[in-house]
Amino acid sequence: MKKALITGITGQDGSYLAELLLSKGYKVYGLTRRTSTVNNERIKHIQENIELIQGDLLDQSSLSQALLDTQPDEVYNLAAQSFVKTSWNQPVLTGEFTALGVTRMLEAIRSVNSQAKFYQASSSEMFGKVTETPQKETTRFYPRSPYGVAKVYGHYITVNYRESYTMFACSGILFNHESPRRGLEFVTRKISNAVARIKLGKQKTIELGNLEAKRDWGFAGDYVEAIWLMLQQDKADDYVIATGENHSVKEFVELAFECVGIHDWEKYVVANKEEHLRPAEVDYLIGDASKARKILDWKPKTSFKQLIEMMIVADLEMEKKGMD
Repeated sequence: MKKALITGITGQDGSYLAELLLSKGYKVYGLTRRTSTVNNERIKHIQENIELIQGDLLDQSSLSQALLDTQPDEVYNLAAQSFVKTSWNQPVLTGEFTALGVTRMLEAIRSVNSQAKFYQASSSEMFGKVTETPQKETTRFYPRSPYGVAKVYGHYITVNYRESYTMFACSGILFNHESPRRGLEFVTRKISNAVARIKLGKQKTIELGNLEAKRDWGFAGDYVEAIWLMLQQDKADDYVIATGENHSVKEFVELAFECVGIHDWEKYVVANKEEHLRPAEVDYLIGDASKARKILDWKPKTSFKQLIEMMIVADLEMEKKGMD
């Protein structure tokens, strides 16, 4: 039986990846930080089938101990301070977690279990102010936030360990991927939840920033398959994972309202660019995943519209339960 250790298992991607690995017969361990309030909401339906281990990306010895205790075949590093807006307020902490945390994990693998395969969650935010469109593995990085900068460090330190220590270490440069398990602070989930609440009469309007910002949005459940496939290859490499489609926040809003039968959506949206503006904005991200198609035989299964419908249905259900 293969064993996998996932950091960030309680997050959106961690929960979908854990489900996928369990379905493939893995023994799944999840690394969780010791906090006074534990949020295991996303994994509670599979919690009996996984083993949670305490550890922290800020603490080298806890990572080494976790690897000694679990002896995993595969390590998936999905943990990070992952909210871009917060990275402006906490740039040093973001660097500690999202950049140096990767190095600590790689060091732990190198010293404890160098045969373990390692996956690093890189991000399309590394492209930032894009230098070519669409973005692929060879596109120059130009990050526009402390989060993006930290992810670039994490990305290159992974390449460095791969080339310096012949470790199986790869990165997935994932473009925006959403799901009903997305945190409410992210714009897509903020929209789907607000639309459900407006439909049910629990909320009157939704306040949003830049409606013209465009992103390449996919479904997290599809993307974790690509993550798993990367570690099943003979050779470690880095891959862009994306849909290759570009949609604006405005399109997302329009389709979300359409899902609940509201066509005059403008009445419910309050634009507040000042409040939601980042110090440096990223306007246009679209990924070229042809390498993943060719080598991993991966392509997204869920369309933009299906993704929005899935999120709206889940939020309607959740908000209706809250009315009982």
